[in-house]
Amino acid sequence: MLESSNNSELPVIPEKRYFTIGEVSELCGVKPHVLRYWEQEFTELSPVKRRGNRRYYQRHDVLMIRQIRALLYEQGYTIGGARAHLLRDDTLEQTAKSKAFIHEILNELEDILTLLK
Repeated sequence: MLESSNNSELPVIPEKRYFTIGEVSELCGVKPHVLRYWEQEFTELSPVKRRGNRRYYQRHDVLMIRQIRALLYEQGYTIGGARAHLLRDDTLEQTAKSKAFIHEILNELEDILTLLK
């Protein structure tokens, strides 16, 4: 994931399972209303919602928010551009995983073929 220079100035993410919107706001340097707006714009952001519609973010959400923040505030992307950038990165990651999986299957099939011979 993208780690920008200004993101290193942000506080260290504590070892917790869930974070409130206030905690994430402080950890990422973004106001809570901006986080709620980004949830609508970036489908990758999906905090757990519990009683009273309270949001609870997980560590991967906090990292995603920091990445979005870096794209928008530091690299000058628009919302649409940041969305496309994240989608492209996700597509590249999925392609790499797919290739590795196919390679693994081919190796297993070759092993089975040698056993059958």
